[in-house]
Amino acid sequence: MTETVTALVHRLTAVVPDFPKPGVLFRDVTTVFADPEGFSSICRALAEPFAGIEAVAGIEARGFALAGGIAAQLGTGVLTVRKAGKLPGEVLSEQYALEYGEAELELRPGQLASGTRVLVVDDVLATGGTAGATVTLLERAGYHVIGFAALLELDGLEGRRALEPRLPVHTLDTVPA
Repeated sequence: MTETVTALVHRLTAVVPDFPKPGVLFRDVTTVFADPEGFSSICRALAEPFAGIEAVAGIEARGFALAGGIAAQLGTGVLTVRKAGKLPGEVLSEQYALEYGEAELELRPGQLASGTRVLVVDDVLATGGTAGATVTLLERAGYHVIGFAALLELDGLEGRRALEPRLPVHTLDTVPA
């Protein structure tokens, strides 16, 4: 019997208790990247529901690895959505609310033609704040965001609900927050 992609994600994701602080159950997906067959299967599964992908946008930092893997399989380009202050030259920026404060993301404009169909990927979907800000940033840059995909969705944090009015959401596994 072939392992399902959900079982594969579950098997390859390391669970680290009390990181980065006591009481947090951290889901470390860097172990996924180290498994060549698993990583390849996961990248295919993340992109599968979305037709016409012309570029993949990865959210810093683990989203970069996923975006690169998907783009390599599809023969597309990669856009990197970075934390503020990490990109040289002209940037577009988008501030968004966190549980305790604010954060900011940046993107270099003009990397691709206006209207390019972009899939956004990240490792985990929690509240949807970072993903929503990324979608807004890409749309401001003139791109057409066709969906959001993530390895894991944290149950009960409503990230899917925050994003789905705007675009389709695809995750490979749902785990407790």
